[in-house]
Amino acid sequence: MSTPFVVNERVLCYHGPLIYEAKILKADVWDESNTKSGVVGPHFFVHYKGWKQTWDEWVPLQRLLSFNEANVALQKALMAQASAAASSSSGGNKGKAGAGSGGGSGGGAGGSGGMGGSTAARGGRKDGRGTKRGREEDDNSRRPEMKLNVPEVLKVLLVDDWEAITKNNQLVPLPRSPTVVEILQEFKEYVMNMDKQTSLRDRDLVLPTIISGLTVYFDRSLGANLLYRFERPQYAEIRKAYVTGPKVLVGQEKDMSAIYGAEHLLRMLVSLPQMVASSTMDAESVGLVRDYVNELLLFLVNERDRMFLTEYQSSSLQYQNISRS
Repeated sequence: MSTPFVVNERVLCYHGPLIYEAKILKADVWDESNTKSGVVGPHFFVHYKGWKQTWDEWVPLQRLLSFNEANVALQKALMAQASAAASSSSGGNKGKAGAGSGGGSGGGAGGSGGMGGSTAARGGRKDGRGTKRGREEDDNSRRPEMKLNVPEVLKVLLVDDWEAITKNNQLVPLPRSPTVVEILQEFKEYVMNMDKQTSLRDRDLVLPTIISGLTVYFDRSLGANLLYRFERPQYAEIRKAYVTGPKVLVGQEKDMSAIYGAEHLLRMLVSLPQMVASSTMDAESVGLVRDYVNELLLFLVNERDRMFLTEYQSSSLQYQNISRS
């Protein structure tokens, strides 16, 4: 099975919500009989530049990006967004915020990922394709941007979420209640009952499409982009219990949006600007999505005491050993 990446290739790789420079050490195609994570298809064993070998891991194709100037720019944008979210946290969270800037790696040294991207940008290959890359950059700069207004209280929750998992070896207990599906349905009902003077346009027509799109994107991006490394064994167990396991009846499989909750939904929402940047959405569509997602963020703030965890679940020593293997 041919893949766009080969062994020893220099790539960029998603880890949590951030992107890091990496090198492919091995490649394999997993099926239901040999998958190590519950995900099937092409997988690549990568080493993250500047990180110890203990962080080496198998990743699916969806987490890899070609090493080019456009993707390095995306890497920088994600790192800047994470740093801004961390630095704007309340004074009591300053210590955690500094670590939070490296949230995707869980290593507490987020500067490593940023430095990797900066070096790559300065030392890009001069292989005669500069004109083509220049056109790609021009096309990218003309694409509409989606700027979200992430409330401060949600930024603090993101940093706390990062710390609980990557520093304290804790997990979000699953299945969650309410689930992503239930949260989005509640939001739909909330919007439909809003005053008619709201600035949200074409609610009857647009809202169902927005809700459906967010649900589908969550299901498709969770395993590839939204999990920290420490959560992957749990994800494999959940897929076995609800999707691929021998006790799961055909037709009764569950989507991840019916199992995960607000913590992972928030991670997805703050990553939407990067998703939109790599899409072909026109300016009007981007504006509609932005307005509804900003309203959803405010909805999460108002309902945060009911929707977000106050305490994460401690993991067993056995689980911690599995996550490091």
